[in-house]
Amino acid sequence: MSQALHPMLNIAVKAARSAGAIINRASMDLDLLKVNTKAPNDYVTEVDHKAEAIIIEILLGAYPGHGILAEESGRAHGAKHSEYVWIIDPLDGTTNFIHGFPVYAVSIALAVRGQVQQAVVYDPTRNDLFYASKGRGAFLNDKRLRVSKRTRLADSLIGTGFPFRKGDNFKRYLQMFEAVMQSCAGLRRPGSAALDLCYVAAGYTDGFFETGLSPWDIAAGSLLVTEAGGLIGNFTGDADFLYQREVVAGCPKVYGQLVALLSPYTHVIAAVAAGLEEQPAGPDAGLLTPELTPETALLAGMQAAGPTEVHAEPAIATSPAKADALTAPVRKPAVRISKESMAREKQAAADADRKPPRPRAPRAGDAPF
Repeated sequence: MSQALHPMLNIAVKAARSAGAIINRASMDLDLLKVNTKAPNDYVTEVDHKAEAIIIEILLGAYPGHGILAEESGRAHGAKHSEYVWIIDPLDGTTNFIHGFPVYAVSIALAVRGQVQQAVVYDPTRNDLFYASKGRGAFLNDKRLRVSKRTRLADSLIGTGFPFRKGDNFKRYLQMFEAVMQSCAGLRRPGSAALDLCYVAAGYTDGFFETGLSPWDIAAGSLLVTEAGGLIGNFTGDADFLYQREVVAGCPKVYGQLVALLSPYTHVIAAVAAGLEEQPAGPDAGLLTPELTPETALLAGMQAAGPTEVHAEPAIATSPAKADALTAPVRKPAVRISKESMAREKQAAADADRKPPRPRAPRAGDAPF
């Protein structure tokens, strides 16, 4: 890389490449791979654990006072209350990796006081390194990235991810899928959210949406999108997306059209009526539970990161029928009016308008009273 990188980004690049080397070696003999199941259709391999271990070793070796939020080990490593937190997915796209489908990546982001400042996404199969520092642009290797210039959703190629865990709302997703599919030029599902966001940043796709994602899936990619000139948020268009388990991203014009399509399906709205449940004790505070709801994840993340200001106001949960009822004008009861009553009203109005005669001024010669 020709340009000088931020020191923390340099360390993240070193960690990502080291993890990528482990992944590439393991990909040469997948038959020997040991695969475990975290939940139905949610896999973890020994490669995930080894890659995560080397990433954490390199990061904490350089910055021992920083915190860690990793997919496999949670908050078990690093400082617990640091303002600097590394958000790590050692192998995003594990299912693809297990099957030899070459779409997976290492994702590393550094959040400072809850804001992502440094990001690296490394694709080991293509040796593609996506990286960004806040305020300094997004890059693929040495090439500056910009989102696409498309303005119409009808002309756009959109990336997505399918729900796959037990308990995911498949009917809800199919409704979203139908709405977007009928409005765009095509939908693609590569299988790695980290790379999906990189592809938006690079202009390969014009937008992306998915539900059920965790912070480590999207933290690094989110900075790449914004530094490449794109927009990212939850389905209501708010910037509060990292812990909401729903995300939409795209070039500016397409992003707005996707939000308009997806806002009826947001979980942020449902969170208001659902309320916040108490989280289980422990260092992870519920962040790593597959069945985690958006609202409890957001609360746990805010508690773990310390007090922060929340600027976005969630919308109130209403069904389409209830929304129409709330906005419809109130009808007054009908009143029967007879001809006689109308005639009386007209006569009363006429009498009210009739003015009394003005008194005549007295003249000379008039008889006195």
